[in-house]
Formats: sequence, structure tokens, C-alpha cells
Amino acid sequence: MKRRVNVIGVGMTKFAKPGASAEYYEMAKEAGQKALQDANIQYNEIEQVFAGYVYGDSTCGQRAAYELGLTGVPIVNVNNNCSTGSSALFLARQAIEGGLAECVLALGFEKMEKGALGAKFNDREPPMGQHAQVMLNVQGFNSAPPAAQMFGGAGREYRWKYGTKKETFGQIAVKARKHASNNPYALFGQVLSLDEIMASDNVFDPLTRFQCCPPTCGAGAVILCSDEFAKKHGISNPVYIAAQSMTTDYASSFQEQSMIKMVGYDMTKQAANQVYEAAGIGAEDVDVIELHDCFTANELLTYEALGLCPEGEAEKFIWDADNTYGGKYVTNPSGGLLSKGHPLGATGLAQCTELVWQLRGTADQRQVANARIALQHNLGLGGACVITMYRRD
Repeated sequence: MKRRVNVIGVGMTKFAKPGASAEYYEMAKEAGQKALQDANIQYNEIEQVFAGYVYGDSTCGQRAAYELGLTGVPIVNVNNNCSTGSSALFLARQAIEGGLAECVLALGFEKMEKGALGAKFNDREPPMGQHAQVMLNVQGFNSAPPAAQMFGGAGREYRWKYGTKKETFGQIAVKARKHASNNPYALFGQVLSLDEIMASDNVFDPLTRFQCCPPTCGAGAVILCSDEFAKKHGISNPVYIAAQSMTTDYASSFQEQSMIKMVGYDMTKQAANQVYEAAGIGAEDVDVIELHDCFTANELLTYEALGLCPEGEAEKFIWDADNTYGGKYVTNPSGGLLSKGHPLGATGLAQCTELVWQLRGTADQRQVANARIALQHNLGLGGACVITMYRRD
């Protein structure tokens, strides 16, 4: 029988621009210490560590975790592109659920460089070669950052299919900035109007600069444990993981010659369906959501993939304000990747941290009233999608 997995400690750093952050191991130390303090336990009670990062040499996870203690525990380094943080969480959850450990730390961090993401190894086949081939077949290449071409191309495909206005995508960024203005951990706290969003530099139709997440530095940490461990430490009514799923690319990602499918729509849809079935809870029961808004186009697509609205109705969903406070769902109360920032290895754990705060009722000005069920969506091209549902009774 699978064991329940509880989230007893969370912590994160304030996100920063490249060149303005501490060293990666210092950020990891801060996030890890916050999570330990939140859980009210010592590092020597951690039995395993899963450390996630994308840009760094091998065993950066050890260097980061050693700042918390030198206890000889297993430390596994995780790299799954932008879903790295949630992939570390996925492994930590499996260890608890399967009875292999009682208390595990998922630690994520990233010290990023300025500018768009680029390849580090140019002497071999890139891991996203199949994705790039779809893009070449469908729309070709230009000088814009590759990720913006991919997600922008998906947004353009959606726009042509449903007649969606460019301003609809911009309105998502307006919401993100408004939410982030109440988040002291966010990189961008300045509220922007739709006119300001749309007037920013064009990146790739329909995306403007303020509709693209920035390179970011930061760290996040989450401590999971079993019911037995929680009881032993006097922890009552913790937030727990109701269901979790990871999917990778399907044949449709490449065979259908669709930019929407190539950037992970089916990965998201299948993972969401698996989570809803395992938890016995549908999308309509969710109160608050942190989803992977690396670009406004992906947030729009994800509304439909998660079942928050029917296919083809995301534009109405956005203009009806059903994606914010007072609507059907509050999406990305943290400001999301667009405004909170996106340090790749930390993002999934920062999402988890925000949702745990929401379910505890400690999210201050961002608090979603009476939140009891939360959904997290973390996507990495190449590819992997991790969806996690959290509950508090």
C-alpha cells in the first residue's frame, strides 16, 4: 500500500537577475535552512537529498547540500530542463511513498547567465533535435531566441486556429505583474498596463518582451515525510500530496506537425488526467494553481490542457477574469515565471512553496480565500511535465 506523503517544510530565496545573486550554494543554503526551520527539524534527520539544477558542473548538488551538513546521506543530482525542480520533488515523493525513507529533501537552485538560453555542447546532437525539426517543418527559424520561437509559434498556431487577439496573450502578463506586486520574493513587482505590455519590444509573434520569462537566479527547498515521521515530530494536519504524475513526449509531439503539441500540450493533458483520476478530484474542485507560464502563450494553452476551460475557450476565460481573484481559479498568485522569475532548477520547488503557503493560509496579500486544493504544473521541453495536486484537510 502506498504511503501518504506530507509536505512539512518549504523555503525559497528572493529571486534575482543574473549577476545580482549570491553563489548557487549560498542560495541553496538559505532555501534549505528556511525549509528545515519551517519543518522544525535538523538536517541530520534528512535521509536522502534530490538536488536539481540545469546549468552547472556535475555534483553541484553535493556542494549545495554540504552547506546544510555533512552527514553522508545519498545526494542525487537531477536535471530535467525547466521541470527540474518538480522532477526532484517527484523522486523525493517516490522515496517516501514507497517506504524507502521517512524524511527527504528536494533542493533546487540555479545561477543563470544573462540573455536567452543557449546550448552548452555544440559538438553533438542536441537533445531537442526532434522538437527543432518540427519547428523547421512548420515555420522555419529566425533570429529570435529558440524557446520564444517554439512557444510563440504555438501561440500563433492557436491564434490562427481560433482567431484569438494578440491582446489576449498580453492580458495574461498584466495579471502576472499584478499578482507579483504582492509577492516579496518576486523579481518583478512593478504593475504594468496592457498598453505597456503590448508596446514592449516584439520577440516573436504574438509575444512581446514582457510576455517572456526572464533568466533568473534563486533557490527553493521542500521537505517531505511520512505520516509516522510527522506524528513523531508533533506535526498535525500538514499539507500533503494527493496525487502526482510525470509524463514525457508522446508520438503526437512530433508526428502531428503541430507547434502546440510540440511544446508539451499532450504531456500536460495526460499528466493532468492521471492526477485527477488518482486523486478522485477534478479540475473544477481546484482552488489555486501554479502553472508553467514561461511565456504567455504557454499559460493560455495550459488552461485548456489542464481542463480549466474547454478547448478553444481560453480567450473568453481570460477576459472573464476566471484566471484571477474573484474568478473560477486563481492562477499563479505568486506572479508565475513571467514575474516571479524562472531559475530553472528552483522553479518547481518555488511553485510548491507558494501552494503550501496558500493551503496553510499564510500567503499574506496573495492569499486565496479558503484554499484547500492546489494544483502545480511544471513543464520542461525535451521533455517532461510534472503535475502535482496538494490538499489540506
